[in-house]
Amino acid sequence: MTRIREFLFSGFSHNQRKAMIWLWRGVAAAIVLGIGLFVLLAFDDLPSVEELENPQNNEATQIMGADGTLLGRYYTENRVMVDFADLGIELPRALVATEDERYFEHSGIDWYALGRAIVKTGIMGDKASGGGSTITQQLAKLLFTEGGEGSKNIANRLTQKMKEWIIAIRLERKYTKQEIMAMYLNRYDFINGAQGIRAASENYFGKRPKELNTQEAAMLVGMLKNASLYNPLSNPEGVINRRNVVFGQMLRNNVISQARFDSLKTTPLGVSFSRQSHDDGPAPYFRMVLAEQLKEIFAKPQYHKKDGEQYDIYRDGLTVYTTIDPNMQRHAEAAATKHMAKVQADFFRRWKNENPWEYESPTSETETPVESRQRALTKEIRKSGRYQKLRKRILIPAIKDIGQKHALRFNEDDREVARMMRELEEPGYINRLIGPNGISRDLAQQYKQVMKLDAFDGLKNAWTELQATVKKEFDEPVKMRIFTYDNDRMVKDTVLSPMDSIYYMGMILQIGSMSVEPTTGFVRTWIGGVDFKHFQFDHVTTRRQVGSTFKPFLYATSINLRGISPCFQVLDQPITINPGDGSFRLQKSWTPRNASDSYSGEFLTLMEGLKQSKNSVSAFLMQELESTEPVRTVVQNMGIDKSLVPDAPSIALGSVDLTVEQMTGAYTTFGNNGIFNRPVYLLRVEDRTGQTIYEYVPEQRQALSPQANYTMVHMLRNASVGALGGVKGPVGGKTGTTNDHTDGWYMGITPELVVGTWVGGKDRWIRFRSLRYGSGAALAKPFFREFVRTAQADEKVVWNTKKDFYRPRGDIGIELDCDSYYSEGDALDEDDENYVPRDTLNIGGGADFGNSPDFR
Repeated sequence: MTRIREFLFSGFSHNQRKAMIWLWRGVAAAIVLGIGLFVLLAFDDLPSVEELENPQNNEATQIMGADGTLLGRYYTENRVMVDFADLGIELPRALVATEDERYFEHSGIDWYALGRAIVKTGIMGDKASGGGSTITQQLAKLLFTEGGEGSKNIANRLTQKMKEWIIAIRLERKYTKQEIMAMYLNRYDFINGAQGIRAASENYFGKRPKELNTQEAAMLVGMLKNASLYNPLSNPEGVINRRNVVFGQMLRNNVISQARFDSLKTTPLGVSFSRQSHDDGPAPYFRMVLAEQLKEIFAKPQYHKKDGEQYDIYRDGLTVYTTIDPNMQRHAEAAATKHMAKVQADFFRRWKNENPWEYESPTSETETPVESRQRALTKEIRKSGRYQKLRKRILIPAIKDIGQKHALRFNEDDREVARMMRELEEPGYINRLIGPNGISRDLAQQYKQVMKLDAFDGLKNAWTELQATVKKEFDEPVKMRIFTYDNDRMVKDTVLSPMDSIYYMGMILQIGSMSVEPTTGFVRTWIGGVDFKHFQFDHVTTRRQVGSTFKPFLYATSINLRGISPCFQVLDQPITINPGDGSFRLQKSWTPRNASDSYSGEFLTLMEGLKQSKNSVSAFLMQELESTEPVRTVVQNMGIDKSLVPDAPSIALGSVDLTVEQMTGAYTTFGNNGIFNRPVYLLRVEDRTGQTIYEYVPEQRQALSPQANYTMVHMLRNASVGALGGVKGPVGGKTGTTNDHTDGWYMGITPELVVGTWVGGKDRWIRFRSLRYGSGAALAKPFFREFVRTAQADEKVVWNTKKDFYRPRGDIGIELDCDSYYSEGDALDEDDENYVPRDTLNIGGGADFGNSPDFR
């Protein structure tokens, strides 16, 4: 000890010795304190082993098509984790050379770089000398310390830095060097909607990470220093300089040669930016519906995580496997756009200089009243952003004044204000609204109470001002962007008044189509509308009247139960079902009309009746069944909940509201030997580790006998003849048109695919006014032809056009050859007791036809 003192303090005065002693004591205390703080931090407020093994990332969920390609993603951050093997060669080389050249030599902390940073950067102020953080430390900071942001407080910063060291050492023990690199690049936010290296590669260069070349990889590595500063979109010159610094580091570390460096530093950035969004990719309507189904599934306790939490499709990095065929979907979307562009052009021509919201048909019995249409138009105005902005400025202050005196709740559509204002104009109006389909007595009383408040005058004045301002601004032409078929982007800049834009967008016809593989139930395509960016409402899952596409269910029921031949003849004449007949429980007689409002007085086979969509034949079959229950039961077996099918004979004509999804699922029975397969589009879901957390269970049942089913296929093939040029192989189908040509349907079947299609307006009054343009044959069938024709011609689509519908072996027991059916003189002639001369029929008037719809 004496020798140590002499060595340390010899040559110093007494006072100097005392000062030196306290200095060394301070140094020792600092070392002890540092070690103690390090040990304390090692056990305090640091991630556990489990957290290190499962770091929290907001990871995008991927939706995969049937061929394994990506359909789209759900995310709050567009982050998809990749393995080191997916990084390729260039990214790791550029990353290590630039950010941590001794990366493979240290265990999380580079003491040499740290010392250099303290001396040159901290003491000498040389910022160009670089920092001391390793890749592992940067990952630790991103994962576990204040979201990666360094504290501005020196003491806090030192504490944070020590935490980073400890976490870095732990990470090095837990992961390989390659895994740490992949984790770091996955975690980093490359901005502009690119969270992680996968999204950055896709957004900036349209490539996968392993496809990046040297200069592209260098640019992304350069962004790691400060992505906001080195933003390729706003600071390309700065990004080039930073990229060239990366090239310099690669040269310094012998990753590239001098010649290569000289060549690379002169290259442009080569950025081809494309921001990814939820709308991008095929089948956007399908992905919207799928998201809702996933949420419903994961709300069930049996699909929760081990800790009881629900899976979050926007953050948990799931992989969702679907049945959608991307190649078929591409053809379906192209066919929909091509067909609907033509239909829309015809529609605008037919309505030129006329307004569907004001037009009154001289012949229609089921047209929506103009008053109802005007109310719907008012709703569209009031839910617009422009109206809500004016409302906030003019009306909301008056509503707040009312709120201080009364608890009446005001909706954004201003229905409460409008009702009270109408009460001023028409005393007693509010009382007339009271009822099961109107408002409650309590709400009516609240309206009357508000109208007595002193503040009501302010509300009345504000309402008057708002209406005048809305009228003025909505009639004033302004620049805007609207939907169009004129270009591939389906949007154009124009000048329109806001009111005209509401009319224009409201007159855009929509399409809903779904195709299903009948033997598996796998959904292959999904078209929910004409353009997802402008019309985010799915028409595959929306209920619409189905018209004559329901009639095959009635025919199938009769054939299945009674074994009758499609050659069986029915007289084309008015059919009446009276009160007391069968089990229909009618209150008054029901006599449906044919669509043409006329009858031929001739005998038609069932085959002809279905093809011509004769309501008289359908009414006859319903009358013979004596109840709707057999039809509703068959429909239930074909996948449609019978509660959705009214217990009324008018279902024989199609007065049923069903979705494209339900109808297409039911028609797959015809394409699959009478066996119903529940349509499925979600096969399974895996978590981020590849563990299956959901898998579908097939649902299958025999809905029709093979003999009856084959008979129906025979009839549907006969009914679909015409307007299907270019479609190869066996095909059948049925059109459907509802009252006033509001809904146009076509249900097409082939052995490989069943396609259900609906076309119409969002509102019932958006329709053609003639059968020539508004029938299912004109609105929906051409889409089927175009889609199937182009899909069959594509070598990437697996479609066996030689395959035929299944035919039961042997004699099916139902005669399909009408010549043979009548070979023994079964045809009716003038001597038959059931023959009715045409001139004795009451055709064209005199009978009570009721108000049944004239579906075709």
